[in-house]
Amino acid sequence: MNQKLEQWFHLKENHTDVKTEVIAGITTFMAMAYILAVNPSILADAGMDKGAVFTATVLASAFATILMALLSNYPFVLAPGMGLNAYFAYSVVIGMGYSWQMALAAVFTEGIIFIVLSVTNVREAIFNAIPMSLKHAVTVGIGLFIAFIGLQNAHVIVTGAKLVTLYSFKGAIADGSIRSVGVGVILALLGILFTGVLIAKNVKGNILWGILGTWGVAIILELVGVYVPNPELGMYSTLPDFSSGFGIPGIMPTLGQCFKIDPSELMSFNFIVVIFSFLFVDLFDTLGTLIGVSTKADMLDENGHLPKIRGALLSDALGTSAGAVFGTSTTTTFVESAAGVAEGGRTGLTALVSAALFLIALFLSPIFLAIPSFATAPALVVVGFLMAGSILKIDFSDATESLPAFICLLIMPLAYSISEGIAFGFISYVVVNVASGKAREKKISPLMYVLSLLFILKYIFIQT
Repeated sequence: MNQKLEQWFHLKENHTDVKTEVIAGITTFMAMAYILAVNPSILADAGMDKGAVFTATVLASAFATILMALLSNYPFVLAPGMGLNAYFAYSVVIGMGYSWQMALAAVFTEGIIFIVLSVTNVREAIFNAIPMSLKHAVTVGIGLFIAFIGLQNAHVIVTGAKLVTLYSFKGAIADGSIRSVGVGVILALLGILFTGVLIAKNVKGNILWGILGTWGVAIILELVGVYVPNPELGMYSTLPDFSSGFGIPGIMPTLGQCFKIDPSELMSFNFIVVIFSFLFVDLFDTLGTLIGVSTKADMLDENGHLPKIRGALLSDALGTSAGAVFGTSTTTTFVESAAGVAEGGRTGLTALVSAALFLIALFLSPIFLAIPSFATAPALVVVGFLMAGSILKIDFSDATESLPAFICLLIMPLAYSISEGIAFGFISYVVVNVASGKAREKKISPLMYVLSLLFILKYIFIQT
Protein backbone atom coordinates (compact mmCIF):
# COMPACT_ATOMS: atom_id res chain seq x y z
CA MET A 1 0.00 0.00 0.00
CA ASN A 2 2.76 2.42 0.94
CA GLN A 3 4.50 1.63 -2.35
CA LYS A 4 1.39 2.56 -4.34
CA LEU A 5 1.00 5.79 -2.40
CA GLU A 6 4.64 6.57 -3.14
CA GLN A 7 4.04 6.01 -6.86
CA TRP A 8 0.93 8.19 -6.90
CA PHE A 9 2.08 11.06 -4.74
CA HIS A 10 5.93 10.95 -4.97
CA LEU A 11 6.33 11.21 -1.20
CA LYS A 12 10.11 10.80 -1.04
CA GLU A 13 10.60 13.35 -3.79
CA ASN A 14 8.62 15.83 -1.68
CA HIS A 15 10.50 14.91 1.52
CA THR A 16 7.50 13.47 3.33
CA ASP A 17 5.95 10.12 4.28
CA VAL A 18 2.53 8.52 4.73
CA LYS A 19 2.33 9.21 8.48
CA THR A 20 3.16 12.87 8.05
CA GLU A 21 0.64 13.29 5.23
CA VAL A 22 -2.13 11.57 7.20
CA ILE A 23 -1.53 13.75 10.26
CA ALA A 24 -1.44 16.84 8.02
CA GLY A 25 -4.72 15.84 6.36
CA ILE A 26 -6.43 15.29 9.71
CA THR A 27 -5.09 18.60 10.99
CA THR A 28 -6.37 20.57 8.00
CA PHE A 29 -9.77 18.93 8.27
CA MET A 30 -10.02 19.63 11.99
CA ALA A 31 -9.01 23.25 11.44
CA MET A 32 -11.77 23.80 8.87
CA ALA A 33 -14.48 21.40 10.11
CA TYR A 34 -16.36 24.45 11.39
CA ILE A 35 -17.51 25.08 7.81
CA LEU A 36 -19.82 22.06 8.15
CA ALA A 37 -21.72 23.89 10.86
CA VAL A 38 -21.34 27.49 9.72
CA ASN A 39 -22.14 27.18 6.00
CA PRO A 40 -25.55 25.48 6.43
CA SER A 41 -26.46 28.03 9.11
CA ILE A 42 -25.63 31.01 6.86
CA LEU A 43 -27.32 29.66 3.73
CA ALA A 44 -30.38 28.67 5.76
CA ASP A 45 -30.88 32.40 6.36
CA ALA A 46 -31.32 32.69 2.58
CA GLY A 47 -34.20 30.22 2.75
CA MET A 48 -32.27 27.07 1.83
CA ASP A 49 -32.79 23.70 3.50
CA LYS A 50 -30.15 23.40 6.24
CA GLY A 51 -29.76 19.63 6.02
CA ALA A 52 -29.45 19.68 2.24
CA VAL A 53 -26.82 22.45 2.44
CA PHE A 54 -24.84 20.36 4.94
CA THR A 55 -24.73 17.44 2.51
CA ALA A 56 -23.96 19.76 -0.42
CA THR A 57 -21.12 21.33 1.58
CA VAL A 58 -19.59 17.92 2.28
CA LEU A 59 -19.91 16.72 -1.31
CA ALA A 60 -18.57 19.94 -2.84
CA SER A 61 -15.61 19.96 -0.44
CA ALA A 62 -14.76 16.31 -1.01
CA PHE A 63 -15.16 16.52 -4.81
CA ALA A 64 -13.00 19.62 -5.22
CA THR A 65 -10.36 18.41 -2.78
CA ILE A 66 -10.06 15.02 -4.51
CA LEU A 67 -9.58 16.88 -7.79
CA MET A 68 -6.84 18.95 -6.14
CA ALA A 69 -5.07 15.78 -5.02
CA LEU A 70 -5.30 14.10 -8.42
CA LEU A 71 -4.76 17.06 -10.77
CA SER A 72 -1.99 18.90 -8.91
CA ASN A 73 -0.68 16.64 -6.11
CA TYR A 74 -0.82 19.59 -3.71
CA PRO A 75 -1.93 19.50 -0.05
CA PHE A 76 -4.60 22.16 -0.50
CA VAL A 77 -8.15 21.56 0.72
CA LEU A 78 -11.26 23.24 -0.67
CA ALA A 79 -14.71 24.01 0.72
CA PRO A 80 -17.45 26.65 0.38
CA GLY A 81 -15.66 29.88 1.27
CA MET A 82 -16.40 32.07 4.25
CA GLY A 83 -17.31 35.60 3.20
CA LEU A 84 -18.56 34.33 -0.14
CA ASN A 85 -21.35 32.43 1.62
CA ALA A 86 -22.27 35.56 3.59
CA TYR A 87 -22.30 37.63 0.39
CA PHE A 88 -24.49 34.94 -1.19
CA ALA A 89 -27.06 34.96 1.62
CA TYR A 90 -27.13 38.49 2.98
CA SER A 91 -26.25 40.61 -0.06
CA VAL A 92 -27.50 38.73 -3.12
CA VAL A 93 -30.58 36.99 -1.70
CA ILE A 94 -31.69 39.11 1.26
CA GLY A 95 -30.23 42.47 0.14
CA MET A 96 -30.81 42.42 -3.64
CA GLY A 97 -33.93 40.28 -3.46
CA TYR A 98 -32.80 37.49 -5.79
CA SER A 99 -33.95 33.95 -5.17
CA TRP A 100 -31.36 31.56 -3.79
CA GLN A 101 -31.77 29.55 -6.98
CA MET A 102 -30.66 32.60 -8.95
CA ALA A 103 -27.69 33.09 -6.61
CA LEU A 104 -26.68 29.47 -7.23
CA ALA A 105 -26.98 30.14 -10.97
CA ALA A 106 -24.53 33.05 -10.56
CA VAL A 107 -22.10 30.79 -8.71
CA PHE A 108 -22.42 28.11 -11.39
CA THR A 109 -21.78 30.69 -14.14
CA GLU A 110 -18.78 32.05 -12.26
CA GLY A 111 -17.38 28.52 -12.06
CA ILE A 112 -17.77 28.02 -15.81
CA ILE A 113 -15.93 31.30 -16.47
CA PHE A 114 -13.17 30.16 -14.12
CA ILE A 115 -12.82 26.88 -15.97
CA VAL A 116 -12.23 28.82 -19.19
CA LEU A 117 -9.75 31.17 -17.48
CA SER A 118 -7.89 28.23 -15.97
CA VAL A 119 -7.63 26.28 -19.23
CA THR A 120 -6.47 29.38 -21.13
CA ASN A 121 -3.71 30.17 -18.59
CA VAL A 122 -5.20 33.55 -17.61
CA ARG A 123 -5.24 32.75 -13.89
CA GLU A 124 -1.78 31.20 -14.10
CA ALA A 125 -0.46 34.32 -15.86
CA ILE A 126 -1.86 36.50 -13.07
CA PHE A 127 -0.14 34.32 -10.46
CA ASN A 128 3.20 34.53 -12.27
CA ALA A 129 2.93 38.32 -12.76
CA ILE A 130 2.89 39.04 -9.03
CA PRO A 131 6.31 40.23 -7.71
CA MET A 132 7.99 38.08 -5.05
CA SER A 133 7.78 40.86 -2.44
CA LEU A 134 3.99 40.84 -2.79
CA LYS A 135 3.92 37.04 -2.68
CA HIS A 136 5.76 37.11 0.65
CA ALA A 137 3.41 39.88 1.81
CA VAL A 138 0.38 37.77 0.91
CA THR A 139 1.79 34.94 3.03
CA VAL A 140 2.21 37.25 6.02
CA GLY A 141 -1.16 38.92 5.43
CA ILE A 142 -2.96 35.58 5.33
CA GLY A 143 -1.15 34.61 8.51
CA LEU A 144 -2.40 37.75 10.28
CA PHE A 145 -5.85 37.26 8.76
CA ILE A 146 -6.37 33.67 9.90
CA ALA A 147 -4.89 34.44 13.34
CA PHE A 148 -7.43 37.28 13.61
CA ILE A 149 -10.22 34.89 12.55
CA GLY A 150 -9.09 32.42 15.21
CA LEU A 151 -9.14 35.04 17.96
CA GLN A 152 -12.57 36.22 16.81
CA ASN A 153 -13.98 32.69 16.68
CA ALA A 154 -12.83 32.17 20.25
CA HIS A 155 -14.26 35.57 21.34
CA VAL A 156 -10.82 36.70 22.50
CA ILE A 157 -11.32 39.64 20.12
CA VAL A 158 -14.85 41.09 20.04
CA THR A 159 -16.59 44.11 18.56
CA GLY A 160 -16.66 47.18 20.77
CA ALA A 161 -16.55 50.95 20.93
CA LYS A 162 -13.09 50.85 19.32
CA LEU A 163 -14.34 48.66 16.41
CA VAL A 164 -12.63 45.67 17.99
CA THR A 165 -11.46 45.13 21.53
CA LEU A 166 -10.35 42.41 23.91
CA TYR A 167 -12.89 40.22 25.67
CA SER A 168 -13.84 41.68 29.06
CA PHE A 169 -13.80 39.19 31.94
CA LYS A 170 -15.16 41.88 34.25
CA GLY A 171 -18.12 42.42 31.95
CA ALA A 172 -18.64 38.66 31.61
CA ILE A 173 -18.84 38.27 35.37
CA ALA A 174 -21.40 41.06 35.49
CA ASP A 175 -23.65 39.65 32.73
CA GLY A 176 -23.19 36.01 33.73
CA SER A 177 -21.47 34.83 30.53
CA ILE A 178 -18.21 33.97 32.26
CA ARG A 179 -19.08 30.26 32.45
CA SER A 180 -19.70 30.03 28.71
CA VAL A 181 -17.82 32.63 26.66
CA GLY A 182 -15.31 33.30 29.42
CA VAL A 183 -14.33 29.65 29.77
CA GLY A 184 -14.02 29.38 25.98
CA VAL A 185 -11.70 32.39 25.87
CA ILE A 186 -9.50 30.95 28.62
CA LEU A 187 -9.33 27.55 26.92
CA ALA A 188 -8.42 29.17 23.59
CA LEU A 189 -5.58 31.16 25.16
CA LEU A 190 -4.30 28.10 27.02
CA GLY A 191 -4.62 26.09 23.81
CA ILE A 192 -2.41 28.59 21.98
CA LEU A 193 0.25 28.32 24.68
CA PHE A 194 -0.07 24.52 24.80
CA THR A 195 0.35 24.26 21.02
CA GLY A 196 3.31 26.65 21.19
CA VAL A 197 5.02 24.43 23.77
CA LEU A 198 4.45 21.38 21.57
CA ILE A 199 6.00 23.22 18.62
CA ALA A 200 8.98 24.28 20.74
CA LYS A 201 9.49 20.65 21.79
CA ASN A 202 9.15 19.47 18.15
CA VAL A 203 6.23 17.16 18.96
CA LYS A 204 4.89 15.55 15.79
CA GLY A 205 1.31 16.56 15.07
CA ASN A 206 1.55 19.53 17.44
CA ILE A 207 -1.27 21.55 15.87
CA LEU A 208 -3.63 18.57 15.78
CA TRP A 209 -2.81 17.73 19.40
CA GLY A 210 -3.48 21.37 20.26
CA ILE A 211 -6.99 21.10 18.80
CA LEU A 212 -7.76 17.74 20.40
CA GLY A 213 -6.25 18.76 23.75
CA THR A 214 -8.29 21.95 23.94
CA TRP A 215 -11.46 20.11 22.93
CA GLY A 216 -10.80 17.32 25.43
CA VAL A 217 -10.41 19.74 28.33
CA ALA A 218 -13.60 21.54 27.22
CA ILE A 219 -15.54 18.26 27.31
CA ILE A 220 -14.33 17.56 30.85
CA LEU A 221 -15.22 21.09 31.99
CA GLU A 222 -18.69 20.76 30.49
CA LEU A 223 -19.26 17.40 32.18
CA VAL A 224 -18.32 18.81 35.60
CA GLY A 225 -20.39 21.95 35.08
CA VAL A 226 -17.61 24.53 34.77
CA TYR A 227 -18.36 25.22 31.10
CA VAL A 228 -22.03 25.95 30.43
CA PRO A 229 -23.10 26.06 26.74
CA ASN A 230 -25.08 29.13 25.67
CA PRO A 231 -26.20 28.93 22.00
CA GLU A 232 -27.48 32.53 22.10
CA LEU A 233 -23.89 33.66 22.67
CA GLY A 234 -22.50 31.27 20.06
CA MET A 235 -21.15 28.86 22.68
CA TYR A 236 -22.42 25.36 21.94
CA SER A 237 -22.08 22.02 23.65
CA THR A 238 -18.75 20.29 23.14
CA LEU A 239 -20.45 16.89 23.46
CA PRO A 240 -21.55 15.14 20.25
CA ASP A 241 -25.35 15.02 19.87
CA PHE A 242 -26.43 11.58 18.68
CA SER A 243 -30.14 12.16 19.26
CA SER A 244 -30.83 12.21 15.50
CA GLY A 245 -28.64 9.21 14.78
CA PHE A 246 -26.14 9.00 11.94
CA GLY A 247 -28.43 9.47 8.94
CA ILE A 248 -27.30 11.53 5.94
CA PRO A 249 -29.50 14.62 5.36
CA GLY A 250 -31.22 14.52 1.97
CA ILE A 251 -29.79 16.74 -0.78
CA MET A 252 -32.81 16.89 -3.09
CA PRO A 253 -34.10 20.29 -1.85
CA THR A 254 -30.99 21.97 -3.32
CA LEU A 255 -29.70 19.56 -5.97
CA GLY A 256 -29.81 21.08 -9.46
CA GLN A 257 -31.79 24.12 -8.31
CA CYS A 258 -29.29 26.43 -10.05
CA PHE A 259 -30.95 25.45 -13.34
CA LYS A 260 -34.48 26.27 -12.18
CA ILE A 261 -34.46 30.02 -12.79
CA ASP A 262 -36.18 32.72 -14.81
CA PRO A 263 -34.08 33.16 -18.01
CA SER A 264 -34.99 36.87 -18.22
CA GLU A 265 -33.04 37.55 -15.00
CA LEU A 266 -29.86 36.22 -16.58
CA MET A 267 -29.49 39.31 -18.77
CA SER A 268 -30.03 41.91 -16.05
CA PHE A 269 -27.19 44.28 -15.12
CA ASN A 270 -27.48 43.37 -11.43
CA PHE A 271 -27.01 39.69 -12.23
CA ILE A 272 -23.84 40.51 -14.17
CA VAL A 273 -22.61 42.54 -11.19
CA VAL A 274 -23.30 39.59 -8.88
CA ILE A 275 -21.32 37.25 -11.14
CA PHE A 276 -18.43 39.72 -11.31
CA SER A 277 -18.41 40.10 -7.53
CA PHE A 278 -18.27 36.35 -6.98
CA LEU A 279 -15.65 36.11 -9.74
CA PHE A 280 -13.43 38.85 -8.32
CA VAL A 281 -13.41 37.66 -4.72
CA ASP A 282 -12.98 33.98 -5.59
CA LEU A 283 -10.20 34.66 -8.12
CA PHE A 284 -8.00 36.65 -5.78
CA ASP A 285 -8.90 34.75 -2.62
CA THR A 286 -7.80 31.56 -4.37
CA LEU A 287 -4.65 33.09 -5.83
CA GLY A 288 -3.84 34.65 -2.47
CA THR A 289 -4.27 31.35 -0.65
CA LEU A 290 -2.19 29.45 -3.20
CA ILE A 291 0.55 32.07 -2.98
CA GLY A 292 0.55 32.18 0.80
CA VAL A 293 0.43 28.45 1.49
CA SER A 294 2.76 27.39 -1.33
CA THR A 295 5.32 30.03 -0.34
CA LYS A 296 5.24 28.78 3.24
CA ALA A 297 5.77 25.21 1.98
CA ASP A 298 8.66 26.28 -0.32
CA MET A 299 6.79 24.99 -3.36
CA LEU A 300 7.57 27.96 -5.63
CA ASP A 301 10.38 27.55 -8.15
CA GLU A 302 13.32 29.93 -8.60
CA ASN A 303 11.16 32.28 -10.67
CA GLY A 304 8.43 32.43 -8.03
CA HIS A 305 6.09 30.24 -10.10
CA LEU A 306 4.00 27.37 -8.73
CA PRO A 307 4.48 24.21 -10.83
CA LYS A 308 1.26 22.42 -11.81
CA ILE A 309 -0.78 25.45 -10.81
CA ARG A 310 -3.20 24.81 -13.67
CA GLY A 311 -4.43 21.65 -11.95
CA ALA A 312 -4.93 23.54 -8.70
CA LEU A 313 -6.88 26.34 -10.38
CA LEU A 314 -8.96 23.91 -12.42
CA SER A 315 -9.87 21.98 -9.26
CA ASP A 316 -11.11 25.21 -7.72
CA ALA A 317 -13.14 26.12 -10.82
CA LEU A 318 -14.71 22.67 -11.26
CA GLY A 319 -15.44 22.54 -7.53
CA THR A 320 -17.30 25.86 -7.71
CA SER A 321 -19.60 24.75 -10.53
CA ALA A 322 -20.17 21.31 -9.01
CA GLY A 323 -20.89 22.90 -5.63
CA ALA A 324 -23.55 25.13 -7.21
CA VAL A 325 -25.19 22.03 -8.71
CA PHE A 326 -25.11 20.29 -5.31
CA GLY A 327 -26.53 23.42 -3.69
CA THR A 328 -23.89 25.54 -1.98
CA SER A 329 -22.06 28.82 -2.45
CA THR A 330 -18.63 29.26 -4.08
CA THR A 331 -16.12 26.49 -3.34
CA THR A 332 -12.59 27.78 -2.92
CA THR A 333 -9.15 26.86 -1.60
CA PHE A 334 -9.09 27.31 2.18
CA VAL A 335 -6.42 29.25 4.04
CA GLU A 336 -6.68 26.60 6.77
CA SER A 337 -4.73 24.36 4.36
CA ALA A 338 -1.76 26.11 5.94
CA ALA A 339 -2.43 24.10 9.12
CA GLY A 340 -1.68 20.87 7.27
CA VAL A 341 1.33 22.38 5.54
CA ALA A 342 2.66 23.46 8.92
CA GLU A 343 2.38 19.81 10.00
CA GLY A 344 4.56 18.76 7.06
CA GLY A 345 1.93 18.01 4.41
CA ARG A 346 3.44 18.42 0.96
CA THR A 347 1.44 16.25 -1.46
CA GLY A 348 -2.04 15.40 -2.61
CA LEU A 349 -2.19 12.63 -0.03
CA THR A 350 -2.81 15.30 2.60
CA ALA A 351 -5.72 16.61 0.53
CA LEU A 352 -7.03 13.08 -0.06
CA VAL A 353 -7.08 12.36 3.68
CA SER A 354 -9.03 15.57 4.30
CA ALA A 355 -11.46 14.68 1.51
CA ALA A 356 -12.00 11.24 3.04
CA LEU A 357 -12.76 12.84 6.41
CA PHE A 358 -15.31 15.13 4.76
CA LEU A 359 -17.09 12.06 3.36
CA ILE A 360 -16.92 10.29 6.72
CA ALA A 361 -18.43 13.41 8.26
CA LEU A 362 -21.62 12.63 6.32
CA PHE A 363 -22.13 9.67 8.66
CA LEU A 364 -20.45 11.08 11.78
CA SER A 365 -21.64 14.65 11.60
CA PRO A 366 -22.51 14.86 15.33
CA ILE A 367 -18.86 14.26 16.24
CA PHE A 368 -17.32 16.73 13.83
CA LEU A 369 -19.95 19.40 14.45
CA ALA A 370 -19.18 19.23 18.17
CA ILE A 371 -15.65 20.64 17.76
CA PRO A 372 -15.98 24.14 19.26
CA SER A 373 -14.51 27.17 17.54
CA PHE A 374 -12.38 27.95 20.58
CA ALA A 375 -10.68 24.56 20.11
CA THR A 376 -9.70 25.28 16.50
CA ALA A 377 -8.68 28.86 17.33
CA PRO A 378 -5.23 27.84 18.67
CA ALA A 379 -4.49 26.12 15.34
CA LEU A 380 -5.35 29.24 13.34
CA VAL A 381 -3.34 31.54 15.61
CA VAL A 382 -0.27 29.29 15.60
CA VAL A 383 -0.42 28.80 11.83
CA GLY A 384 -0.66 32.58 11.50
CA PHE A 385 2.48 32.88 13.60
CA LEU A 386 4.31 30.38 11.39
CA MET A 387 3.27 32.18 8.19
CA ALA A 388 4.29 35.58 9.56
CA GLY A 389 7.93 34.51 9.32
CA SER A 390 7.86 35.28 5.59
CA ILE A 391 8.10 38.97 6.45
CA LEU A 392 11.85 38.40 6.90
CA LYS A 393 12.09 37.73 3.14
CA ILE A 394 10.81 41.20 2.24
CA ASP A 395 13.57 43.72 1.47
CA PHE A 396 12.70 46.66 3.74
CA SER A 397 15.69 48.63 2.50
CA ASP A 398 13.81 49.17 -0.79
CA ALA A 399 10.66 51.21 -0.20
CA THR A 400 9.33 50.43 -3.68
CA GLU A 401 9.13 46.77 -2.63
CA SER A 402 8.47 46.98 1.10
CA LEU A 403 5.82 49.73 1.23
CA PRO A 404 3.38 47.98 -1.17
CA ALA A 405 4.11 44.72 0.63
CA PHE A 406 3.30 46.31 3.98
CA ILE A 407 0.07 47.81 2.63
CA CYS A 408 -0.91 44.43 1.20
CA LEU A 409 -0.33 42.49 4.43
CA LEU A 410 -1.93 45.20 6.57
CA ILE A 411 -5.18 45.46 4.58
CA MET A 412 -5.98 41.73 4.68
CA PRO A 413 -6.83 41.48 8.38
CA LEU A 414 -8.13 45.05 8.64
CA ALA A 415 -10.49 44.73 5.65
CA TYR A 416 -11.21 41.10 6.52
CA SER A 417 -10.43 40.08 2.96
CA ILE A 418 -7.52 38.42 1.16
CA SER A 419 -8.66 39.82 -2.18
CA GLU A 420 -8.81 43.43 -0.92
CA GLY A 421 -5.26 43.10 0.42
CA ILE A 422 -4.07 41.90 -2.96
CA ALA A 423 -5.91 44.75 -4.70
CA PHE A 424 -4.26 47.39 -2.49
CA GLY A 425 -0.92 45.66 -2.93
CA PHE A 426 -1.20 45.69 -6.73
CA ILE A 427 -2.28 49.33 -6.93
CA SER A 428 0.36 50.61 -4.50
CA TYR A 429 3.14 48.57 -6.14
CA VAL A 430 2.43 50.02 -9.59
CA VAL A 431 1.91 53.59 -8.36
CA VAL A 432 5.01 53.68 -6.13
CA ASN A 433 7.30 52.20 -8.78
CA VAL A 434 5.96 54.35 -11.63
CA ALA A 435 6.08 57.55 -9.55
CA SER A 436 9.64 56.83 -8.39
CA GLY A 437 10.82 56.07 -11.93
CA LYS A 438 11.69 52.42 -11.23
CA ALA A 439 8.95 50.71 -13.22
CA ARG A 440 11.17 50.02 -16.26
CA GLU A 441 14.01 48.80 -14.06
CA LYS A 442 11.66 46.40 -12.25
CA LYS A 443 10.23 45.11 -15.54
CA ILE A 444 6.72 45.17 -14.14
CA SER A 445 4.42 42.81 -16.03
CA PRO A 446 1.78 44.46 -18.25
CA LEU A 447 -0.77 42.37 -16.37
CA MET A 448 0.08 44.27 -13.19
CA TYR A 449 -0.87 47.55 -14.90
CA VAL A 450 -4.10 46.10 -16.30
CA LEU A 451 -5.16 44.52 -13.02
CA SER A 452 -4.32 47.63 -11.01
CA LEU A 453 -6.51 49.70 -13.34
CA LEU A 454 -9.32 47.15 -13.04
CA PHE A 455 -9.06 47.27 -9.25
CA ILE A 456 -9.32 51.06 -9.30
CA LEU A 457 -12.35 50.93 -11.61
CA LYS A 458 -13.93 48.32 -9.37
CA TYR A 459 -13.65 50.59 -6.34
CA ILE A 460 -15.08 53.53 -8.30
CA PHE A 461 -18.01 51.86 -10.06
CA ILE A 462 -18.86 48.56 -8.38
CA GLN A 463 -19.87 48.09 -4.78
CA THR A 464 -19.23 44.56 -3.51
